[in-house]
Amino acid sequence: MNLLDIINKAKAENAKTLDLSQQGLRLLPRELFEIQSLEELNLDRNKLVELPDDIGLLKNLKSLSVSENDLMELPETLGNLDKLEHLYLGYNSLSELPSTVGNLKNLHTVNIAKNQLLDLPVEIGAWTKVVKLSLHDNMLTEIPASIGKMKSLVKLYLDNNDLTAIPETLGNLSNLEILMISGNHLGAIPAEFGNLGKLRELVLDANQLETLPESLADCAKLETISINENPMEDGVPRILLEKKGLKIDQ
Repeated sequence: MNLLDIINKAKAENAKTLDLSQQGLRLLPRELFEIQSLEELNLDRNKLVELPDDIGLLKNLKSLSVSENDLMELPETLGNLDKLEHLYLGYNSLSELPSTVGNLKNLHTVNIAKNQLLDLPVEIGAWTKVVKLSLHDNMLTEIPASIGKMKSLVKLYLDNNDLTAIPETLGNLSNLEILMISGNHLGAIPAEFGNLGKLRELVLDANQLETLPESLADCAKLETISINENPMEDGVPRILLEKKGLKIDQ
């Protein structure tokens, strides 16, 4: 069955899911965007350089996966997919996101790891339902302060970027349990991290840290801090070394 046959069959059956992964696709046929019933679309491991504007026609999509392609940009119409809950764009060549991603207010999981992102639009602050955000292995030099509005975040992966600082507003993420920021250029950690009442694991390996804020002792659930490959010239504050139940890897 060729590609158009698969698409026409899905349209005739009002399919809710469609798997077009590993099809060698460079372009997406227009007929695909006529399947208004689609809720889940998998385009992983193809050869797509871009998504057409017509992707915004699939208004019922809840899950869109376009990992392991050659995407260099995303259309602004992606913001029309306001029912989207899962967005997977890892292992591509994206350098930026359109500001319209702020319209995707029902997102729960977002993976844009292993791209070439240089920055993030402030509009990501609208992702208030996102529980897991993967942005590791990009080229990010800063994180917008608006990330502090993502109050549902439980897991945040920022490792292997080019960050020299991290916004104080991260301390507002009251549900955050796991925070990975290893492999950056951080010289300090904001004292506001002490407000992270549910934080269990903080990984800060391979940065430029000279010490840690004493306020981390206020993180009641904190079990592990990893600070391998940091200068730590001022050492770890005694209050952290003596904190019960806290393991410090260094």
